[in-house]
Amino acid sequence: MRERIQVLFGEPLTPAQAVARILAEVRERGDAALRQWSQRLDGWSAESFRLPPEALQNAFERLPVDLRQALQVAASRIEAFHRRQPLTSWIAQDLGGTLGQLVRPIRRVGIYVPGGSAPLPSTVLMSAIPARVAGVREIALVTPPQRESALPADVILAAAAIAGVDEVYVLGGAQAIAALAYGTETIPRVDKIVGPGNLFVTLAKQQVYGVVGIDGLAGPTETVIIADDTARPEWVAADLLAQAEHDVLAAAILLTPSPTLAHQVQQAVARQAETLPRREILALSLVERSGIVLTRDLEEAITLSNAYAPEHLNLVVADPWRWVEKIESAGGIFVGERSYEVLGDYAAGPSHVMPTGGSARFASPLNVWDFVRLISLVALDPQTAEEVGRVSACLARAEGLEAHARAADLRSSEVCAG
Repeated sequence: MRERIQVLFGEPLTPAQAVARILAEVRERGDAALRQWSQRLDGWSAESFRLPPEALQNAFERLPVDLRQALQVAASRIEAFHRRQPLTSWIAQDLGGTLGQLVRPIRRVGIYVPGGSAPLPSTVLMSAIPARVAGVREIALVTPPQRESALPADVILAAAAIAGVDEVYVLGGAQAIAALAYGTETIPRVDKIVGPGNLFVTLAKQQVYGVVGIDGLAGPTETVIIADDTARPEWVAADLLAQAEHDVLAAAILLTPSPTLAHQVQQAVARQAETLPRREILALSLVERSGIVLTRDLEEAITLSNAYAPEHLNLVVADPWRWVEKIESAGGIFVGERSYEVLGDYAAGPSHVMPTGGSARFASPLNVWDFVRLISLVALDPQTAEEVGRVSACLARAEGLEAHARAADLRSSEVCAG
């Protein structure tokens, strides 16, 4: 990576420094910098990065019928799930006047969708549909071109059509994040950026935070399976491998009190991995980031999982519902061996954009609340305003903010000396 950065920039830079350089250039030179960096990094550039609307529908029609239907079913389930999430403004008139909170959608959102060796139409659906449900007015999507066609994969464009994306730009990497954050001559800036990406995309999101909002900083994906001796070894192994094939940094971890299950799963993983096309990625993930941990009992497994705070937690035990209430930190809980994590990746309903790297201790999966803002509403009656004013003046003077206190004194019959 460092060697490639030196070739591109002509000097040794860290990835963060390289990203900062790209962001600054796009901010200063707009479309010209976008074309320059897209040519250097993706081997492709164009006068206009935006695809015409008909390109999305044409891509949809080129897909096999069963794939079109799968996208539509997944989209329907994702929308149905997120429409259950309440987004309700409220106004109360029993607190000395009128107080409340107004829920307002973010006006314009940008979605980054990776398009490398494994195009991710599911990420389009999982990001754009909650935004649409929340009432976002404009959804712009950026995704890099495929090397062979200089266009995004048809399946990504088809998913964008189904999800109601308004604009699609053929852009990837840090330069795409810069375009969304700062805007260019042809790409209007957004108010928030969501979606996963590689290291450069993640660093770019980190560096533009504050100029725009972001959903979070996505790290390598991770799954923890808690299983007992009632679990089927072949199924557990398949679920671990499904996680490991994402990336060499993906983590697939089994926690179990059963030595027999641990041994059987280890054997099944080795058998199944030999037949999978991404076995080189699997091998690195399994050796470097994954493993099987023998615990004293299921209680200890739950304790370890809560400390790890995994993106995905699978409960493959005899009575999984008994343990759900003990889970404190996880992006998603998959209850029982029939509700396996792959379903959550595609069509179960909740967004698969989930907190990673232990951030499930304080963060949540992407949801409609990520695409709205709360606006506080204050309209006190005169009597309450005077009472609250005296309190406010006392607190202001305690903080050494005399101008605050005097603004309250002007409206009060009594003055708080502090």
